[in-house]
Amino acid sequence: MEKFEPVIVAFCCHYCAYTAADMAGSQRLPYPANVKIIRVPCSGKVDALHLVRAFEKGADGVYVAGCLEGDCHFKNGNLRAARRIEYVKNYLEEIGIEGERLQMVHVSAGMGQRFAEVASEITEKIRELGPSPIKTAAGASGAAVC
Repeated sequence: MEKFEPVIVAFCCHYCAYTAADMAGSQRLPYPANVKIIRVPCSGKVDALHLVRAFEKGADGVYVAGCLEGDCHFKNGNLRAARRIEYVKNYLEEIGIEGERLQMVHVSAGMGQRFAEVASEITEKIRELGPSPIKTAAGASGAAVC
């Protein structure tokens, strides 16, 4: 039997999380290749629709990585993002998808090691949960998966 490899989408703020991911790459720190990074201007700009759409397009897990609390370049974008994550987690639970598949993390630009650790931890957690129920249903109907 083939081992399940989850598709993870990471929305990373330009100033901190994306820079931390870049630092992890520059330092050749290993983290799973199945983490697809999407750079956004601020974690607060990630809308609930973006999160749900990532699952619809085939993601097994999604996380939003923003600046450290109290250190957002746009004052409180990361706090807005955290509230939005909680809202969407509740929505996912209501429609039968584990809320654990969606997470908010905070990293600063100099935390390449932490970024790599978070990517690995989230990938492992999603691997334990198995394929997304949406992906399983879409696979049965022949829908495209990213």
